[in-house]
Amino acid sequence: MKRLLCLISCMNRGGAETFLMKVYRALDRTRLQMDFCINVAEKCDYEDEIYALGGQIFRIPSKTENASAFKSQLTRIVCDNGYETVLRITSSAVGFWDLKIAKQAGALRTIARSSNASDGKGVAQTILHKVGQLLWTKYVDVKIAPSDLAAEYTFGKKLYQSGKVTILPNGLDLGVFHFEPDERIRVRKEFGIAEETQVLGHIGRFNLQKNHKFLLDVFSVYLQEHKDAVLLLVGEGTLRNEIEVQARSLGIVDKVIFTGLRIDVPALLSAMDVLVFPSFYEGMPNVVIEAQACGLPCVISDTITREADVAGMVTFLPINDTECWVKEIEALCGKRNTKKMPIEYDIRNVVEEFSKLCFSGGE
Repeated sequence: MKRLLCLISCMNRGGAETFLMKVYRALDRTRLQMDFCINVAEKCDYEDEIYALGGQIFRIPSKTENASAFKSQLTRIVCDNGYETVLRITSSAVGFWDLKIAKQAGALRTIARSSNASDGKGVAQTILHKVGQLLWTKYVDVKIAPSDLAAEYTFGKKLYQSGKVTILPNGLDLGVFHFEPDERIRVRKEFGIAEETQVLGHIGRFNLQKNHKFLLDVFSVYLQEHKDAVLLLVGEGTLRNEIEVQARSLGIVDKVIFTGLRIDVPALLSAMDVLVFPSFYEGMPNVVIEAQACGLPCVISDTITREADVAGMVTFLPINDTECWVKEIEALCGKRNTKKMPIEYDIRNVVEEFSKLCFSGGE
């Protein structure tokens, strides 16, 4: 059996982590296995499932915490376990240094998968990112990205345009992600939402990237004409308390439902009438793909790649025009679609391509 070592900061319910788990669940684990090297001490959301699927988890310090310990411990993990293939999930080229370490430790095949179209960080991090592209790209054998913007940001526009980056879609199990009327009723009953109530929804971490502040501003204006509407916010994050304070200051806190972390995403998408997603940047947002599989119209920021519109259900808008968002939400709310998802987003096809990229055909 071949084993792939995945380097990623943690295995919680973020977009990159969720992508890996979708692939892992659908992988032929009698021939191919995935192990994970992470940089957090606390237990991660997907940890129990990883062990149940036969994977291993290694914990080492992060580079910022202790670069010397990171290098020595990663080297030992690759050497002691004989990993021939190592995958690094990263949006910054600084992560390519990890693959240099893996190469020097004996890995024969190194892979970088871009996780975002920006890091949203300052000048110093941008410089390090550019330095990483210059110094360590040569240690990356296989380059993967979920979209054009993610490919250009992580690997550079020139490399992407040369055809040396593979676009691998954020696939999903189409047997799981679809509109389910019974689940719509169940979720709405759980939160005391009437069937006729308009539900605007968002799924994502409470951090700066997701732009929840703008989302609340839009919803506040929307409520002026649609007083019975509610906003369903799914997720956790460092800015949750700040967003709750903003909701109170806007006088709309009784119309905003904070669900916390949830594992029933298809059911939540079935309960919504429109997905509102004003992120400052994204690689390829999983939830926008999942929403379309559930027939849910999506209003998202025009900073996100146009490749996110995989089923003709996405409207792209600028994040400096609140009224524009309000009008588009009004026009789309409740107009669920029945278009089929493109076949390349079927997780079975994604796993087949992933296996070829990571395992040279998976043999």
